[in-house]
Amino acid sequence: MESKKFIQEQIVFLNNYDPIVIKLIAILVSIGAIYFIRKMVFDFLEKGLLKIESLENYSKDIILRLRKPSEIMVIIMNFDLIIYIYNDFSFLDPLRQIFNIIYVALSTYLIYILINTIVDIKIKHIDKKTHVKNEVINVGLKILNFAIVLVGILVAMTLMGVNLTAILSGLGIGGLAVALAAKDTLANFFATISILVSDTFAQGDWIQVGSSEGTVVEIGLRVTTLRTFDNALISIPNSTLVNDDVKNWSRRTIGRRIKISLGVKYDSKPDDIKNTIEEIRTMLENHPNIATSNTIHQYENSGFKLVSQDDIYGVKKTLLVYLDEFATSSINILVYCFSSSVVWDEWLEVKQDVMFKIMNILEKNNLEFAFPSLSIYEENK
Repeated sequence: MESKKFIQEQIVFLNNYDPIVIKLIAILVSIGAIYFIRKMVFDFLEKGLLKIESLENYSKDIILRLRKPSEIMVIIMNFDLIIYIYNDFSFLDPLRQIFNIIYVALSTYLIYILINTIVDIKIKHIDKKTHVKNEVINVGLKILNFAIVLVGILVAMTLMGVNLTAILSGLGIGGLAVALAAKDTLANFFATISILVSDTFAQGDWIQVGSSEGTVVEIGLRVTTLRTFDNALISIPNSTLVNDDVKNWSRRTIGRRIKISLGVKYDSKPDDIKNTIEEIRTMLENHPNIATSNTIHQYENSGFKLVSQDDIYGVKKTLLVYLDEFATSSINILVYCFSSSVVWDEWLEVKQDVMFKIMNILEKNNLEFAFPSLSIYEENK
């Protein structure tokens, strides 16, 4: 009885004031309550995230990225509340639907930001020993983002009154037409899975596909992008990569080829040529940056495969120095070996050093480089 009496007294008290004043008071109180609740939620999130050991050092980044979209959400809620109170504490159906769609869109965006922020932070601190491929993370994140957006769209369509059951049933009828229209997209998607599973190449690898050559920037859901050596960006459909020959120059551990054909003059003495060949071979065998049979490489466990370990890991130690051919205007000596390093500038440095040493050996043995020439003899003389 006392509670009823209190309510009746409050109603009588409010009736003595202008309804507009009451609405304004209610709006101000509601806005204050929303901001207070928002602050409480953020304080709770900050303290809660700090308690999670794996996110303890990243909670500030997560809160910072969530703050702006959450502020937009609060502003929309305030507008919604003002309209609700001003309309005598009732919703307007057309506006209610619009606000619901906005709430779904903002909620989807908040989830998108939260997940991508956590993934971005965790990627930067991934232990390299886990052997998690960047391509798998990128493709997985794109699929996850697509799923988040798809769920958001489906929820928004439901709030708009769309019959999802009818749409899903219609997909069965139009599935064939959709599949035919999207066959290239589907082919590229499954080609992406094939590339990731087969491990033909990875981000950062130097590959050559047909006339295209460059460094792999990203393996996407549809295309793989290459950065060419003249700094152009090429996008190649993944279905093309799966069905074409891919030359991967980065899948080698020891050995980048040095191949030189030394042409000496025909008036060179055989003993000098023989001594030169032996000295070049000895120089290469003792060179600290040339791969030889004595070069030691520790192989990782490649599993139970009846294949050459050298071929799996890209190890080349071939060293050949031989008299090769009697050419048109020179006697050619073949020098064929591999540098220990596969890095381009290191390989160039080793190759340059080898060429200077070869020049000194030829000079020491009284040999001269031949150049294209033609001698004419008169038959009668």
